[in-house]
Amino acid sequence: MAGWDLKVGEIKQTYVTDEDIWKALNQFYSHGYTTMSYKYGFLKSLIENLYSVNENLELNFTDIFYSFTKIYWNLVIHHKLWQSHSKNQPSSIQKSLEDFCLKHSIPREWTFDKLSDSKQIEILEIIKKNGKKYVIGAFYSDTNSFFYEFDLKREYLKFNVPVYRFFQKHQRTITYLTNYHLAKFLESNNTVPNINYILGKVEVSSKRDSLAKYLEILSMYDKQNCFYCGKSIKKEKRSTHVDHFIPWSFIQNDNLWNLVIACQKCNTQKSDKIAEDKFLNHLLVRNQELSKQVCDEASNLFTNYKEDKLIELYQYSIYNGFSAIWSPSY
Repeated sequence: MAGWDLKVGEIKQTYVTDEDIWKALNQFYSHGYTTMSYKYGFLKSLIENLYSVNENLELNFTDIFYSFTKIYWNLVIHHKLWQSHSKNQPSSIQKSLEDFCLKHSIPREWTFDKLSDSKQIEILEIIKKNGKKYVIGAFYSDTNSFFYEFDLKREYLKFNVPVYRFFQKHQRTITYLTNYHLAKFLESNNTVPNINYILGKVEVSSKRDSLAKYLEILSMYDKQNCFYCGKSIKKEKRSTHVDHFIPWSFIQNDNLWNLVIACQKCNTQKSDKIAEDKFLNHLLVRNQELSKQVCDEASNLFTNYKEDKLIELYQYSIYNGFSAIWSPSY
């Protein structure tokens, strides 16, 4: 049975070394035959959701395909990039996105964030159905059937433990490699100036236009004080920033438990750096309090959050090269 046609996949080998995993990835990047870009986008989505797993290292398909749908909406609709080797026949996922855009008269310049919540959920369910059929089993097969187990009916994926740890250790490198190969594929199937033009689009395909919707939730706890320097922030929007405690360029996700209010000075100075570890301790306390305060409809923003995960994320970000430790100049 072909990989894409599998309904259930079991982990074929539970003990694998880093060398085994690198070999499988190198084979996937260099020798795997793909007629569409979606396996790269799927791996990108897995990496973005590393810290959304539960205690059993399981991810639900909704989380995975929310990231996947956002990536491909922005690439297909917003940037108008063709996703198939065939010049005449779009892939099923590309066609689904374009049909949805046309059906609802959505301007093509809109990014995914501009869709209403109901429209995001509607297109997510469509893309998830396609992804279950064509992507999950195919990627599983292309990586030697030991990266994860899955069940299409139960809509879950469970990482192989050594693969999960490997992804944590090499998250930045895998992100760079995946973005590059996705961009390389798109360059060969679109008329663009050069690969750097495409790479720029791919790298920000998951980024939100704005984090303003999180500001109100964060303000309940932070009382409009900068998380880093503690100074009161003026109420003007341009003076108040929502900062990724672990830089977005590493985590590439907008988890509430990783977001803090910062003044313009601290946010600018910190930029892509890691704050010193005393702020990690402050954030652990903040999250404990904030998780009790968030309203019911926002409670899902702390789903699967664990203090150990944030501590691991902090440690692995430094391991991945974010070694410039920052502290505010009071």
